[in-house]
Amino acid sequence: MALMMNDKVLSEAFGPTTGTARTVKQVAMVILGIAALAIAAKIKFPMWPVPATMQTFVVLSIGATYGVRLSAMTLLGYLAIGALGYDVFTGSSADVNGLSYMLGATGGYLVGFVVAALIMARLARAGWDRSIGKMALAMLIGNGAIYAFGLPWMAYLFLEAKGAAWVMQWGMTNFILFDALKLALAALLVPGLWQLTKDARD
Repeated sequence: MALMMNDKVLSEAFGPTTGTARTVKQVAMVILGIAALAIAAKIKFPMWPVPATMQTFVVLSIGATYGVRLSAMTLLGYLAIGALGYDVFTGSSADVNGLSYMLGATGGYLVGFVVAALIMARLARAGWDRSIGKMALAMLIGNGAIYAFGLPWMAYLFLEAKGAAWVMQWGMTNFILFDALKLALAALLVPGLWQLTKDARD
């Protein structure tokens, strides 16, 4: 059954919607999404006290625009490529990569990426991506899901040796300001793209 415009996520409002052309579009989206995740992980902004990347912005934006199935394929594909040893994570390298890297400090956050993208996809399907306020709230929920998985894993690895204050500082607090900026950007960008599709139809 064809989706009504009000039931679509953003990627479904563009390009072919049936047949082989739709499949080609979806494969291209997954490939581009994986590439965007890998590139965003490696581009670092000189924030204090630690550099920041746009990776969580890309994760949540994929969720908000791809829908559940394509979001899952993209995030799981990205993690699979990383697990095979390719240097696609923020702190990975030619020497530190693969499953050993994924079981380190960022392991919980990587799991949180998948969960957050799926939450965003569900909220977008419900129409939360079409207004600035709801999109901002969806981003806040998605970002919270990442920390909900990342912080407990950080605590498991470091709480005894470093203490709770260190875990909070290096697991979340250092990144809150840049997270807020990314939230604001997505809250403006995705509803703005929806407005462009509306203007094109009018």
